[in-house]
Amino acid sequence: MRIEKRTIVITGASSGIGKGLKEVFEKKGDKVIDISRNGKDYQCDVSDDKKLKAVFEDIYLNHGEIDILITCAGYGISGAVELLPEEITKRQFDVNFFGTSNACKYAIPMMKKNSKIVIISSATALFPIPFKTYYCASKSAVNSFAQGLKMELSKTGIDVTSICPGDIKTNFTENRDKHYDTNERYGKSIELSTKPTEKTEKRRMPLSYAVKKIANIIEKKKFKPQYIVGKQYHVFYGFKRLVTTNFLNKCLTKIFYKTKSK
Repeated sequence: MRIEKRTIVITGASSGIGKGLKEVFEKKGDKVIDISRNGKDYQCDVSDDKKLKAVFEDIYLNHGEIDILITCAGYGISGAVELLPEEITKRQFDVNFFGTSNACKYAIPMMKKNSKIVIISSATALFPIPFKTYYCASKSAVNSFAQGLKMELSKTGIDVTSICPGDIKTNFTENRDKHYDTNERYGKSIELSTKPTEKTEKRRMPLSYAVKKIANIIEKKKFKPQYIVGKQYHVFYGFKRLVTTNFLNKCLTKIFYKTKSK
């Protein structure tokens, strides 16, 4: 039985995966610190770089070294690339990518050998889909960042991984910043392709299942560079490695680009 009490910092722990992981590790006796816009410990938008840095400095001052950093903070936008305003697409990267990378940057000096960094990405980083292009790109960037960081820290004893869950039954889809603005090029395809439906909601995995899988990964002594959570996404990833990118893109377009309601 583990006796030592770990200090775990989670960004975005006020809801969804982050909240679930916070509850899991608190039950194990760990000190879990939440950084989020509605956080109980630190209220901070991770895109606010100066405030985020100050938060980590305060964590170190009051709690000492960080054993595990888990970056969960993030959100999604949807819409056609040509029609989305720049301020909206920029914020997508400010939160999802820079919010993640800056959290890592400020945590690393407070970490020692055998510490861990866990970056929650998305299956859409591996399988981009139409009209969620900026979200997919931000998560793909997060994945690439995690791999590079893992190599940079390989001689320090700080391990890094990214975890790519598929669709989960949380408020993420409901809270997505949806933009249905269209023109004659797309017609109703943007709304039809991105609006949640009862059918798609039923296919999403339970939050409890995803949290348990992710928590088990975090407890591993040695990380693989990347993990996928969700059985069907393992199948998709295996399929991806067997076919050409062109063929895969045609399949994804057929599945996710809707031109008529059913």
